[in-house]
Amino acid sequence: MDRKEFADKLLKTKHDFEYYEKLYPKRDLDDKAMVTRYAPSPTGFVHLGALYAAFISMKMAKQSNGIFFLRIEDTDQKRSIEDGVSKIITDLANFGITFDEGVTVDGDKGEYGPYTQSEREDIYKAFAKKLIIEDKAYPCFCSPESLKEDRERQEKHKERIGYYGYYARCRNLSIDDALKKIENGEKYIIRLKSKGNFNHRFKFKDEIKGKMELPENDQDIVIIKSDGLPTYHFAHAVDDHLMRTTHVIRGDEWLSSIPVHVQLFEYLGFKVPKYAHISPITIEDNGTKRKLSKRKDPEAAISYYHEKGIPNKAVMLYLETVANSNFEMWMSQNKDKDVSEFVLDFKKMPVGGSLFDYDKLMNISKNYISTLKASEVYDMTLNWAKMYDNDFALLLKKYKDYSIKIFNIEREQKKPRKDIGYFGEVKDQIWYMYDELFKPDKYEWQRITDMDEIKHILDVYLNKYYNISDDKDTWFNNMKKAAISLGYAGEMREYKENPDNYKGSIADFSTVVRVCLTSKSNTPDLYEIMRLLGKDKMFKRVEMVI
Repeated sequence: MDRKEFADKLLKTKHDFEYYEKLYPKRDLDDKAMVTRYAPSPTGFVHLGALYAAFISMKMAKQSNGIFFLRIEDTDQKRSIEDGVSKIITDLANFGITFDEGVTVDGDKGEYGPYTQSEREDIYKAFAKKLIIEDKAYPCFCSPESLKEDRERQEKHKERIGYYGYYARCRNLSIDDALKKIENGEKYIIRLKSKGNFNHRFKFKDEIKGKMELPENDQDIVIIKSDGLPTYHFAHAVDDHLMRTTHVIRGDEWLSSIPVHVQLFEYLGFKVPKYAHISPITIEDNGTKRKLSKRKDPEAAISYYHEKGIPNKAVMLYLETVANSNFEMWMSQNKDKDVSEFVLDFKKMPVGGSLFDYDKLMNISKNYISTLKASEVYDMTLNWAKMYDNDFALLLKKYKDYSIKIFNIEREQKKPRKDIGYFGEVKDQIWYMYDELFKPDKYEWQRITDMDEIKHILDVYLNKYYNISDDKDTWFNNMKKAAISLGYAGEMREYKENPDNYKGSIADFSTVVRVCLTSKSNTPDLYEIMRLLGKDKMFKRVEMVI
């Protein structure tokens, strides 16, 4: 029996590899166009590192007029969950990650599918048969028990773990011996017949990390499992070739697999794509840095940002600062440009891990929210509240116009107020503007705490000097007149020069009014707050203090 007949015996296929080569021709794109992909398992969980990698892959493809596609790698059926694919697609879309081709909630889009690995079994077997025919792959009949024994022996003698050299017992089986085992009903898998030497160095250039060296692969890795599905390594090579991927962008936890992957491409006769291994986002843990963990760190989950109400746009802007060291400078120099015009560069990506900086994220988020219109802040806060605080959502809907005016305080000015970092903190910042929520536990009185004096200030100012129709300058001048009439300095300079001549300053006087109406000593513009509350609400709050 020749090797082709042997391959046909081992693996049944509808088509040979040449059929698939013709079915998926080279893409008609410019030489500089990148074809990139995001290829998750359908676990339904998108973590921050995955979002980061997907963003870089999308950006690189789009800025080069290339193609970005979604491939679902579900050959490990145990990890798949129901609706896992739709959850991934939805989560990514929420953060602006969209695909030119690939799996969608309505089926595949594109000419290089199917884009789900479990639907490509015949393709993998066709290329595995090619390797068997060329004596680059073979059937392995080793039982789990014998493999376990070998592993225990390797551990005992402190040898490298794996199926190689002396331990690759099925590598040199003759076709006749293999056929006898098949006739006896023995189960088998297909392994690569590696010609690598672990003592030799494999050299390659990574697009981000530069020139690197690793030991050659000498392991006879599994390429087709007993269930007929491929391993990740083999499927990766076949898919990226047939889908004409030019750049594989992924986390650097896959760096050690490079000798295996390049070997597979070469054995299969494929052009090797360029690889870009992204450094992880790290976190400080008891004085040491480690990779952000989806098991240990809430910040790793995308749901964390939804629950806090950090805008998706702010998260993506933060990731862009992580991706390229010059992004923030570009932003400051190109304030009139859209961030989509920024060009990502592999050479400016961090070679080592980037420390997760929550303070920077909050600063970016505050800056971003400060640029939004009041109506946009209202809509985004309401959307968050509908998910996480229904009572607050009902209040926002009941007082829509009033709430938008609250959000507009100190917004339409040259330097807008930057107090909102995430929508989960909005209620804590503006609760005092709603009578339904205004039940203060305490009043933050500052220098003036004598209740008789407080009552006197409120009575004189609100009854004699306050007029809701006053413009801001008139309002402030009238507040100064009221303060002066009660023995307070109308100018801070005057008070600082002669503090003994006054009961206090205009700041002390206005703080009494502020605290009475809000219970807080620090709030946005008092003039705007008073205009929005109106006289009836203000007098009710004075009565609460009295």
